Amino acid sequence: MTTFGLVHGAWHGAWCWELLADELIGRGHEVVAPDLPIDDPSAGAEAYTQVILDALAGAEPDLVLVGHSLGGLTVPVVAQRLAAMGRPVRRMVLLAPLLPRPGRSVEELRGDEPDQLMPGLSAGQIRHPDRSTTWQPQAAIATMYPDAPAPLAEWAANRLRRQYWLITQEITPLIAWPAGEVSVIACASDGVVNPDWVRRVARVRLGVEAYVLPGDHSPFLSRPAQLADRLLATRPVATRAH
Repeated sequence: MTTFGLVHGAWHGAWCWELLADELIGRGHEVVAPDLPIDDPSAGAEAYTQVILDALAGAEPDLVLVGHSLGGLTVPVVAQRLAAMGRPVRRMVLLAPLLPRPGRSVEELRGDEPDQLMPGLSAGQIRHPDRSTTWQPQAAIATMYPDAPAPLAEWAANRLRRQYWLITQEITPLIAWPAGEVSVIACASDGVVNPDWVRRVARVRLGVEAYVLPGDHSPFLSRPAQLADRLLATRPVATRAH
């Protein structure tokens, strides 16, 4: 049995994984999906990492970490900490991810890689005086859930949380990419993270070819069975050894 540690992205919560969790549990696996403290203005990668480590404390040793979108910034930090604790992660799966670079912040990296995010992403967001953001529900549906059934997309859009952005402003605590298997999934019609950027940085930074999944930014809602198939696939992936 494999434990899948599912790490959500910006604005979301553990609720977004429910359909995928049903698929994985139905196939005999365990799922751990914590709520990250995204609505805490003082919480950055260290706080996110600790929440995930606490949630995984009793997990099975065969561990696969899955990070979606902004969750891609935290998953390798968690793997780094677990390795230092003698609990190496078997595999990291980065889904439509943002990726950290040791010694840099995401905001700094955007100056070097301005095509990370899709044009117009901010149009449907509400920017608050404290620099946090929320979403107008219909804009969230059009941007993140266009392939999901309408009632499900509306349910998700109305559950989105306020997001604070310390995690993108701070220098990542990642020292180096941890050893072990890593695979990257790009979403072909992603309205948030540019799939062309994902494919390029997967190849250049991680030495892997990204698998391109059809559809939108949120396949855990729009195609959970297909996403589960991909997570369980035995297709060879590159192994990092640093």
